[in-house]
Amino acid sequence: MGLLPLFVIAHFAHHLMMALLSPLLPFIRSDLALSYTQVGGLLFAYNISYGISQLPAGWAADRLGPRIILTAGVAGVALAGLLIGLAPNYVVLALFLVILGLMGGGYHPAASPLVSASVKPEHRGRALGIHQIGGTGSFFLAPLIAAGIASALGWRGSFLAISIPAIAFGIAFHILLGRRGYTAAAPKKATAVAAVKPSEPGDMRRLIAIIAIGIASMVLVYSTLQFVSLYAVDVLGASKEAGAALLSIAYFGGIWGGPLGGYLSDRFGRIPVVIAVGLVAGPAIYLLNYVSMGFSLYAVLLLMGTAMHLGMPVVESYIISHISPQKRSTVLGLYYMGSRGGPAITLLLGYLIDTYQFFATLSGVALVMFAVALVCTVMLWGKRESDDTGQESTQSHAEPPSLQKINRGRYT
Repeated sequence: MGLLPLFVIAHFAHHLMMALLSPLLPFIRSDLALSYTQVGGLLFAYNISYGISQLPAGWAADRLGPRIILTAGVAGVALAGLLIGLAPNYVVLALFLVILGLMGGGYHPAASPLVSASVKPEHRGRALGIHQIGGTGSFFLAPLIAAGIASALGWRGSFLAISIPAIAFGIAFHILLGRRGYTAAAPKKATAVAAVKPSEPGDMRRLIAIIAIGIASMVLVYSTLQFVSLYAVDVLGASKEAGAALLSIAYFGGIWGGPLGGYLSDRFGRIPVVIAVGLVAGPAIYLLNYVSMGFSLYAVLLLMGTAMHLGMPVVESYIISHISPQKRSTVLGLYYMGSRGGPAITLLLGYLIDTYQFFATLSGVALVMFAVALVCTVMLWGKRESDDTGQESTQSHAEPPSLQKINRGRYT
């Protein structure tokens, strides 16, 4: 397992501040007297900066080494959360959310290749799925913790109370990475030997289709979930505390959905799993129109959370299997820029909800998701790739002896 448990904890700390925002929206809206469009503006400020920062941060991780990028993704994010807790008004809050997004942009492009390198290729999907538990775990626990703290100390108190221990862990994480030797980028000569060659003319088409489904399912499901607490309060009649806690149900599906997706992709292939995720996500969003407060809402939220998280490690492992080591963080940065920045459409969703209400908006989002899934399924249809299950040939993906020695020292 090597450093995998440490990265699971780091992933948890990385997402803590981000996981607080959505469940606390009913409290923030009441305190600042916001419309749905203004709420969407706050989500837009965070998501657009988080998405845009993924690509340059991935590029920097490839060239400067992962340590400084990962530290910013944990300690820097926690510091931004501390500032959010001190925000006096809407404009300053939006500015601090931009800083939150910028600080967090490099974690995934830097961490995923390191997690992947810690295991054999045939176990890559499972390792990335286990790593995902950390991030999903924070989204599962944060709504429960935030609801309790906010009812006593307000939404600002939630950010302040949780940011301080996260900053402390970020500092410790920086020190541990230094002791493990993550102070510079991998040697270019070493990584060049391990370049991955396209095996078929259809490789690029399949890569684009898989990334498209991965981005669409993340963007559309996640953006919808960010309005669930308000939907529960305004449409289903829930209290603010109950609305805040509801998101834990969706992310509970991710706790086991990520590892399951990784396992299924290692066993049966990545393409079938990605197609299944795309075809399920759209109908799951549409079903929100017909739920009531209780079992039906819980079931739909669980389905949405499972579908969204099931595909994440599958897309990541597919990219890592098809991109040369010296470019992986950059390509992953492109994927994360779309999947993590795309939820900036919350600004549009907020406007649509203000104008056309929830039913029309949710139906439109579901239709877009289903259409993307159908088009990408057609693009993916055809001969199955020899390395689709992660069973890469030793020769084509083997690391040079010098890099093997480095990695044995890092991950054992």
